Amino acid sequence: MKWSWRIATISGIPVYIHATFLLIIGFVLWVHFEQGHNLATALGGVLFTLLLFLCVVLHEFGHALTAKRYGIKTRDITLLPIGGVARLERMPDDPRQELWVALAGPAVNVVIAIALYIALSISDGLKDLSRVQIVGGGLLPKLMVVNIWLVVFNMLPAFPMDGGRVLRALLAMRMPYAQATQVAAGLGQGMAFIFGFIGLWIGHPFLIFIALFVYLGAAGEASAAVMRASFENVPVREAMVTQFQTLDSNAPLQTAVDALLAGYQQDFPVLENGVVIGVLTRQDLVNALTTGGPSQPVSNAMRRTCDALDAEQMLDVGFQRIQASDCHSLPVLSRGQLVGMITAENIGEFVMVRSALQQRSGRTR
Repeated sequence: MKWSWRIATISGIPVYIHATFLLIIGFVLWVHFEQGHNLATALGGVLFTLLLFLCVVLHEFGHALTAKRYGIKTRDITLLPIGGVARLERMPDDPRQELWVALAGPAVNVVIAIALYIALSISDGLKDLSRVQIVGGGLLPKLMVVNIWLVVFNMLPAFPMDGGRVLRALLAMRMPYAQATQVAAGLGQGMAFIFGFIGLWIGHPFLIFIALFVYLGAAGEASAAVMRASFENVPVREAMVTQFQTLDSNAPLQTAVDALLAGYQQDFPVLENGVVIGVLTRQDLVNALTTGGPSQPVSNAMRRTCDALDAEQMLDVGFQRIQASDCHSLPVLSRGQLVGMITAENIGEFVMVRSALQQRSGRTR
């Protein structure tokens, strides 16, 4: 994600902080100073905010480590002003696995709240719960209350929050995945309207922002589920591009420039002795031209991390591989020979055409 800085790598998962997160720190300082608090109290507010987002990070690692048990990797975790986002390479295919992955995050907050309750009980700090307030007050009581609120808020059945994913998983045990997603997304969008209305009524911009996030997230998940259902049991070869140009690894970059300007193709499979060894993307071509000029070989600029797909693989698997890859296009092989290229745009166009034909077929019947 742009404007993000890596702050740690835990269990092989990079953790980033987005630049907009600094707005929260600035807002906390402003609130304290605006209410006449001293520097020590303001810094205490910043410390509470940092501890709160540490709980958010642990929440996201609950999702990530549970997904890892099912063989699903997490690309990264990013801290945003509205919370954290763990980007899984894909969602579990089994609704039961998705259920456990969704529940794992709030479960972490439950554990934290229980641990803080025990600590407060031992230290006789439970009496401070009656005086909990956002600005000032005891640090541990506030942190316990906020973790409880995180559980309650995340478990609201407003897709794509955890509660919405739990609902989708439960529905998917009894109906098709796409239909379950549409039901959960519809409920999520309805709740987003409620959040937005309340935010406008009480003049709370943050609630309006959350409503927008929930609405757009639900719409995106519904579209992705429909797309996934559209190419279920369809092999990659039916959606791949078969008219494309290749580049030799020893050819100068000027050859790639000529090919780029002469046609519509943006990414080129690179061959060495007839074997695919990488992909030259348009962005890598431009970067290489800037640093080394057009006379250097294509092999200097190509990416070797673009794993090829098999033509007989299912298209949903191919789509997941593209999403998980840092390559915009992937080569497609059949019995070791290059037979096509596939991109997310190709898949989108295939779904659009197939949907139109299915609608026409339905009207004809």
